[in-house]
Amino acid sequence: MLVYEMKLQGTQYQYRKLDEAIRTGRFVRNSIIKAWIDGQIKSRNDAYTYCKLLSDNPSFPWVNQLNSMARQAHAERAWASIERFYKNCRQK
Repeated sequence: MLVYEMKLQGTQYQYRKLDEAIRTGRFVRNSIIKAWIDGQIKSRNDAYTYCKLLSDNPSFPWVNQLNSMARQAHAERAWASIERFYKNCRQK
């Protein structure tokens, strides 16, 4: 489990924006993993492409608020968890 610790002195508005960014990142990661489970994603490049599809989807306008580098970083983390799953399955 990844834990981020930080000391912040900000306004309630800044805290809300930070929370919104964290939730959006989780949504991107979970969406990519769900698409992989459903068979839509088969490679790392597919994960990046799916990330772009999420940002262009009018049903999820909040995803476009993250910049492309942040979305790709979350796609990278999702793919790393998929690779870790494969590695653990091979070891058993």
